[in-house]
Amino acid sequence: MLDPTKLIPEEVLRPVPVGRLVLDRMPDNFFAETGQVAFMTQNVPPGVDFSNDPLLQGCNFSYLDTQIKRLGGPNFTHIPINAPKCPFHNFQQDGHMAMRNPVGRVNYEPNSWGQGPRESPERGFRSHGEVVDGQKQRVRSATFADHYSQARQFLLSQTPQEQAHIAAALTFELSKVQTPVIRERMVSHLINIDETLAANVGEALGLKAMPKAATPAVPTRQDLKPSPALSILKSGPERFEGRKLGILVTDGTDAALLNALKKALADNGADFEIIAPAVGGAKGSDGKWIEATQMLDGATSVLYDAVAILPSADGVGDLATSPTARDFVADAFAHCKFIGHAEAVDALFEKAGIADSLDDGAIALRGPKYVAGFIKQLGRLRFWEREPAIKAG
Repeated sequence: MLDPTKLIPEEVLRPVPVGRLVLDRMPDNFFAETGQVAFMTQNVPPGVDFSNDPLLQGCNFSYLDTQIKRLGGPNFTHIPINAPKCPFHNFQQDGHMAMRNPVGRVNYEPNSWGQGPRESPERGFRSHGEVVDGQKQRVRSATFADHYSQARQFLLSQTPQEQAHIAAALTFELSKVQTPVIRERMVSHLINIDETLAANVGEALGLKAMPKAATPAVPTRQDLKPSPALSILKSGPERFEGRKLGILVTDGTDAALLNALKKALADNGADFEIIAPAVGGAKGSDGKWIEATQMLDGATSVLYDAVAILPSADGVGDLATSPTARDFVADAFAHCKFIGHAEAVDALFEKAGIADSLDDGAIALRGPKYVAGFIKQLGRLRFWEREPAIKAG
């Protein structure tokens, strides 16, 4: 291991948290910052070594091989999203798509030129001298035969809404299977996880009769307790930070309300996009121009974590006659999203078919003073209490 203190100016050496991933913003470009990301098990903080776990050892090889093939060559660490933030030195040089190379005549050490980075015997990394007893065998642990216990624990750790979503997802995927016996076989495995889950999926698939449970290699464990950490809803952040609000405006939108909403979002570390009937924007109630990010015809509500509908009394009439605007509102409602709205929305809600179904997840913004309460509610992300009525209706 190389001694970084001999290679990097002292002023840039500072403690950096290791062992965690910090998601502090949305990607600026999905391909560059998500599509090209290379998560690998062999990327570990300094001082952390690999255990002799066979699965980990296999991943250490296969992940690297995968990244080389997926990202076009051995120098995928030169891509900004995968490049280390702290300057470093190693002996890697040249290769396909290399974007930087070490300066000097040699890329190995020791060498007769006395150049290049050198390993520090005192401060460099050394693996722990673990004493291993017993026989080394090529065997598989009996726990590998337990195919259902972990899935059962995961299911039981979810909220009722999440369990319903799991059943719906299984139903959707199995509905694409053209061979009935394979659908039945899958349900027979679900019985070993949870009989209620299997029954719900089987009923949704229209099975004439429930199959017998698949014969498990080992019995499903019933003693694994639910873990709240496995549930997204139970472990939610209860804040809107890092999420995005879609704000629909028209000519005459209440400028004070809009500005208060934008400020509150910024204060809470959230993002927003302004949506208008025309991508050029709209003129606010104060006569100032509101620059739009999206045109209504090209921005569906599924793009946002929540929406705010802020038309003027004159502008809502045009929205009510727009199929796109009606779908924008109806889809947000059907997806259990929080909907903040100005008072002049009755005609749009009526045309969207939700006027008689409004609930506490549709929050009236009668002025700037109502914005704080709306933002606080957004931390829940979805108004799940609405879902049973939507499914029933």
